[in-house]
Amino acid sequence: MGYKITRANEAVPYEAPGHFDVRTTRLHNPVDVNDGRLVMGLSHFLPGGGASKNAIPVEFIYYIVKGEMTITLDDGTFVLKAGDTIHCGPMTTKEIKNTGIVTTEMLVILLPPAQK
Repeated sequence: MGYKITRANEAVPYEAPGHFDVRTTRLHNPVDVNDGRLVMGLSHFLPGGGASKNAIPVEFIYYIVKGEMTITLDDGTFVLKAGDTIHCGPMTTKEIKNTGIVTTEMLVILLPPAQK
C-alpha cells in the first residue's frame, strides 16, 4: 500500500531497549507502506524517565510535544521544550531524561539505514 493512516487509538505499545519510566507507542512501521523506511512513535516520559546513554545506527528526529527533555550529547547538554526538535545522524551518542515536573510527550521519527 502507498499510504497508512493510524488513528490515535491504534498506536501499538512496545518496549524500547534501555528506556525507563516511559510508555512508548508505535504509530508507523516501514512494512506498512510500499518501500517504506520511516518509523514513527510517540513516547510519554514520566518525570525522571529517559533512556540510558547509547548510540543507534539510525538517523532520528525528536520533537517535544509537551514538557521538556534534557539531551546529553558528546559536546554538551541541552534542554528541549515544547516545540523544540533535535535531528541527529546515525551512531550519535546520546542520553535523554525528563528533568521536568510533568510527563513529557515526545514524537520520535527514525530513519534506519538503507538496505544494500
